[in-house]
Amino acid sequence: MSKKKFTTIYILTVTIPFLLLIFPLYEIANRATPIIMGLPFSFFFIILFILLTFAAILILYKLDPDNALEEGED
Repeated sequence: MSKKKFTTIYILTVTIPFLLLIFPLYEIANRATPIIMGLPFSFFFIILFILLTFAAILILYKLDPDNALEEGED
């Protein structure tokens, strides 16, 4: 994977959850009625996107072309 493509994917991975957690896009999930795992839907929505972003960044860390070059060197 080229560095430019990796950077584009990384920026999208970080930006999309950020945009979903701020006004006005947060209004999609700003409800208290459905309770999921004991949390109002709005809290569950925030925690879900934090965990998904964390998992995506871990995957991108493993796919990072610069990281692969550093591991291969002796």
